[in-house]
Amino acid sequence: MASKVFVPKPSANHIVVSVENKPSRSHSFGQVCLPKKRSEKIYSSSSSSSLSSSSSTHVASANTIPLAAISTAKFAKSVSTNTTSSTLAQLWREIQGCNNWENLVKPLHPLLRQETIRYGEFVAACYKAFDLDPNSKRYLCCKYGKDNMFNQIGMDNSGYQVTKYIYATPDVNIPIQHGASCGRWIGYVAVSSDDTVNRLGRRDIVITFRGTVTKHEWFANFMSSLTPARLDPHNPRPNVKVESGFLSLYTSDESDNKFGLESCREQLLSEVSRLLNKYKGEEISISMAGHSMGSSLALLLAYDISELGLNRLNNPTMDIRVTVFSFGGPRVGNTGFKERCEELGVKVLRIVNVNDPITKLPGVFLNENFRVLGGRYEFPWSCSLYSHVGVELVLDFFNMQNPSRVHDLEAYISSLLAKCSKRSSSEEDDDHHHEVYFLNKAKELLLSAKKLNLLPMKIAVSNIINSVQSQNAEFLINEQILGWMNTLTLYMLF
Repeated sequence: MASKVFVPKPSANHIVVSVENKPSRSHSFGQVCLPKKRSEKIYSSSSSSSLSSSSSTHVASANTIPLAAISTAKFAKSVSTNTTSSTLAQLWREIQGCNNWENLVKPLHPLLRQETIRYGEFVAACYKAFDLDPNSKRYLCCKYGKDNMFNQIGMDNSGYQVTKYIYATPDVNIPIQHGASCGRWIGYVAVSSDDTVNRLGRRDIVITFRGTVTKHEWFANFMSSLTPARLDPHNPRPNVKVESGFLSLYTSDESDNKFGLESCREQLLSEVSRLLNKYKGEEISISMAGHSMGSSLALLLAYDISELGLNRLNNPTMDIRVTVFSFGGPRVGNTGFKERCEELGVKVLRIVNVNDPITKLPGVFLNENFRVLGGRYEFPWSCSLYSHVGVELVLDFFNMQNPSRVHDLEAYISSLLAKCSKRSSSEEDDDHHHEVYFLNKAKELLLSAKKLNLLPMKIAVSNIINSVQSQNAEFLINEQILGWMNTLTLYMLF
């Protein structure tokens, strides 16, 4: 019998932008099946090499991007179907990150590229099916029913069936909008068919999340204070902290409404538990995929499932593989959150565009790069610094005519499709020139923005760029400076 779980509300879990003082409400996580308190021993489902707990960064640069996204079907035709199917069935654990994608990211392995694109297409389906027509009865919900959603958006050959739609309720009050915030369609859960199981080598449960769309979600994104996650009722772990806005999206419900929605967390844990029980005895993988804000929810869910031990209920001697494919995702939690995810075996592949400012937020200044002084002394406030989780697959694309595409999911998929499995020697030689190249692009953008009445700001930024370019010391031209310059440039243009 499921146990009722109540998690106390963190003090920074809500934001109220209003002159009225409204009573706060606590988050009830409803009926969730949880295992009894267990030992901290983590089991591995891989019989090959041991897992590495440290996160790493791998670069796979691309200089050109197609004008339009190439279809996944065209990409699949470039590889023999029979060979790909048999190889994927044999190597799926490595593709899902059992060895932290060692020797698969640099150079980018064709199977990993194919699977990453495939999960990216599942996320793109959220945007294709999302109804943005204010006159529609399904406004801010999915346009189609679960049974025919894939058919309607042209993914009838995906080999998956949608089993549940997921809704999220931002616990945010906006004074300019009447009425309380209500749940909006955020993604879906799908499971692979029997035929697809033979091709993949396991039963795959896919959970996908779209990025930010509504005003309430934007306000939730600005709640950048760290707060304890407290998702495990047996051990609250106060040192494991996450961004309060993302936690609010994940845990808030419509408790004020008698017939309101459960929280995003309740919906997901209930459906995952049901599917794990339904396919008990089979080899299963749980794959989360999200873009932007959605990647944060995907990581929170992966941590939650692993922390509660849902991926060990059916077989306590072997974990069900839990993997996150994050596209343009921001930081989610502190160093304690990162370390706990690594202890639990949560695998995260972060697909990142070096020119995307969202991937450098939150924690532009206070992040994992500022934990220690001189590599020897750790700051006392290190537990309050944001940290990325997982292994990075770094892309490099930029469109001068449309700078906003640095964060566009379609551009991410297009860049992956444009990649070759092996990099040319000229691309390797050009890597160390990337910083100067980006600074030149930023300078060109600033000088071309003639319609903006920002002459003092443009002069200041141009001076900074020229100052950085004039320095010979490599430590001045690093990712942090590039992130600041990129963010500042985009803010000036929009």
